[in-house]
Amino acid sequence: MNGNLLIKNGRVIDPSQRLDQTTDVLILNGKVEKIQPGQSAPREDVEVLDAKGLIVTPGWVDMHTHLREPGGSHKETIKTGTEAAAVGGFTTIACMANTNPVNDNSFITSFLNQRFQKESLINVHCIGAITKGLQGEELAEFGLMREAGAVGVSDDGMTVMNAYLMRKALDYSKRFELPVIVHAEDCNLKGKGVMNEGFNSARFGLRGIPRASEELIVARDILLAELTGARLHIAHVSTRGSVALIRDAKKRGLARISAEVTPHHLTLTDEVVGSYDTNTKVAPPLRELQDVEAVQEGLADGTLDALATDHAPHSVEEKQVEYDMAAFGMVGLETAFPLYHRLVLTGKVRLERVIEAMTIRPAEILGVSRGTLKVGSVADVTLFDPKEKYKIDKTTFKSKSQNTPFHGWEVTGRVKATIVAGNIVFRGENP
Repeated sequence: MNGNLLIKNGRVIDPSQRLDQTTDVLILNGKVEKIQPGQSAPREDVEVLDAKGLIVTPGWVDMHTHLREPGGSHKETIKTGTEAAAVGGFTTIACMANTNPVNDNSFITSFLNQRFQKESLINVHCIGAITKGLQGEELAEFGLMREAGAVGVSDDGMTVMNAYLMRKALDYSKRFELPVIVHAEDCNLKGKGVMNEGFNSARFGLRGIPRASEELIVARDILLAELTGARLHIAHVSTRGSVALIRDAKKRGLARISAEVTPHHLTLTDEVVGSYDTNTKVAPPLRELQDVEAVQEGLADGTLDALATDHAPHSVEEKQVEYDMAAFGMVGLETAFPLYHRLVLTGKVRLERVIEAMTIRPAEILGVSRGTLKVGSVADVTLFDPKEKYKIDKTTFKSKSQNTPFHGWEVTGRVKATIVAGNIVFRGENP
C-alpha cells in the first residue's frame, strides 16, 4: 500500500473546487499530485485505474454513525462497521458517544482512537458526550476529549433537556471550536411514542410522537446558539417545521448553525410502519409526505447542510419483538448512496449538491481536512457507477447487523472503489 495511483478517464466532480469534467487524477504518496486529462503513469509503482463511465468524487464523509464498540460488539465492531463504510463509499466517518462505557472522557476517546488505528482501513473520528454518562446532569470533559481527538460533542439518542445546562455546553464548546450536535426530541412530549403522531398512528394502533417534540428543541437550541455564538449542528432533521426554523435562522445570519438529514427521512413516510416491520422504527420517527418533501427541499437549497446515515446496528433479539418493544434505529452505511442517488434520478436534488453534502460540508462542520481533491490534499476518493442497477441484499452486508427496511429494493448507482490516502480499501466488480 504505497499510496500511488492514477485514476483515468473518470468524470471528476469536486464541489470544493466547482470542478466537473472528464479528466485524470494522479495520486503520489497518498496525496493528490495533479488533476489533468491525458496523463500517463510517471513511474512503475503507480497503479492505473480506468474510471471510464464512472464518477470520481472526494471520499465521502459520514458524520453520524454508531459503531457500538465498546459494549455492543454483538451488534457491530469497529472492524465490521468500517468495512461496511468502505463498501458504502465512505472514507471518513464519525462515531457517536453512546457506547458502553460512554465516551465522556479522554481515556475512552484515546482508547477508541487506538482501536481505530488498529482495526480500520478508513478514517474514523470520535464524537464525545455532552454530559457525563449521557445523563443530562453534568457536562463531560470537552477540553480533554478535544485534546484526545474528539471532533464534536453529542448526547445523540438522548436530549439535554435542561436548557441552562445546554447553554453552558454551548458556551463551553466555543473554547475548543467543537460543534455541539443535538438529538432534538423533547423526551417528555415524546413519552412512550414509537412512530409519528397522526392519522397513521391512530390507524395502526401505535403511540404517536408529535412533530412538536422535535421542533421545540430545534427552536430552543437555535435561540441558545444565537445567545452564545456557539457552533450548533442539528442531527437527523425530520419535520417540515424544523426545516423552516433552520432556514429562518440562516436567513437571520446565524451562519454557525448547520443540520443534517438521513436517507430514511428523505425516502420513507410513516405509511410503511403499517407493515409493523420494526426496521422502520427510528428516532426521530418516519414522518408524513409533507415532511419528506420539506427535507428534500431543504437538502436541495442547502438549508440542510449534510447527508448522514445515522447507522444504528441492532441485534435480531432487539428487533424481532413487538413494535412497541423494539429498539429504535436502522443500519445505513451500505445502502445510503443509492437512496441519495434516487433523489438525483427523480430530479429532486442536483448530483453536485448531493456530493457536496457527502464531502466538503460534513468535513467543514467537523473541522477535518477531508472532502476535497485539491492538489496537495490527502487522496481520499470514491468512485461510483451512476447507471448500474441492482437489488439491495442485506445478506451480503459487511455490517454485523441487518436491520434495514430496504432489503430487496431495486436501486441505481453503485460504489465501485473506495480509496483512502491513495490506497484502494474497497474494490467492487470491474472498477
